[in-house]
Amino acid sequence: MMHTAVGWHVEMEFEEDSHRTRAAALVRLPDGSEVRSHGYANRHPSDANQPRVGEEVAGARALNELAMKLLTKAHDEIDDASGRTSHPLTT
Repeated sequence: MMHTAVGWHVEMEFEEDSHRTRAAALVRLPDGSEVRSHGYANRHPSDANQPRVGEEVAGARALNELAMKLLTKAHDEIDDASGRTSHPLTT
């Protein structure tokens, strides 16, 4: 039996100012398609300036959105191939 190894690399970029962090995530899939997403974090004025924390929050939100877009893409492909409506699992 032959196994095919597949890997995905997710690219993350961050933009920050004194109160807001924006994360952009991108994954390129083996079929040549790309899925992109964004996440944001806002620092409350009374919070300490911790850019790493803003990146973690914004990055997690971008990855969560990326995961949801990938689930939608997969179910759309199942529906197209099968001619029926698939039912995604919810968490």
